[in-house]
Amino acid sequence: MRKILKWLTPLIAVGVAVFIIFFLISINSNETSIKLAPAPLEHKSDVVIDEPKEDWLNHFSKTEKLGYFYPVNEVFIQVDLNEKIEKKAVYKLSAPLLDPYQLFCLKEELKQHQLKYYLKKDKSGTELLIYSSDIDKLNSLVKVLKNYQISAKVGLYKEDT
Repeated sequence: MRKILKWLTPLIAVGVAVFIIFFLISINSNETSIKLAPAPLEHKSDVVIDEPKEDWLNHFSKTEKLGYFYPVNEVFIQVDLNEKIEKKAVYKLSAPLLDPYQLFCLKEELKQHQLKYYLKKDKSGTELLIYSSDIDKLNSLVKVLKNYQISAKVGLYKEDT
């Protein structure tokens, strides 16, 4: 039994070492091909519009070696600044809330009108603010809120700069 263990242990170690060597060789054998210029440079007197050539960044984005990709990000943004930007009127609906029932009723109405809101809480109380460019929708909401005894005001929103 001792003779078997005496020779079996080194044989297993050699077998594992050979396996690791073959494994490392197979992993590192990924070949990457680099495209060089296909032909020597020529002198031309004609005006030629060149098509976009393959960029060196594209080469790095397509290579894979040892499971690693080079972090290549390329962004092209084209902005047309000739357009005239018109300011749209933004309206603000403010409704002071006195109790949780009013808040519940107001949230249900806002779901029906499909409006997003902002709750502002401070020492004086809770106020619900809605910013929208559709004044008709805000005015119809004010009429509906009168049924729940919620006083709401619509005014022109002015940014503090």
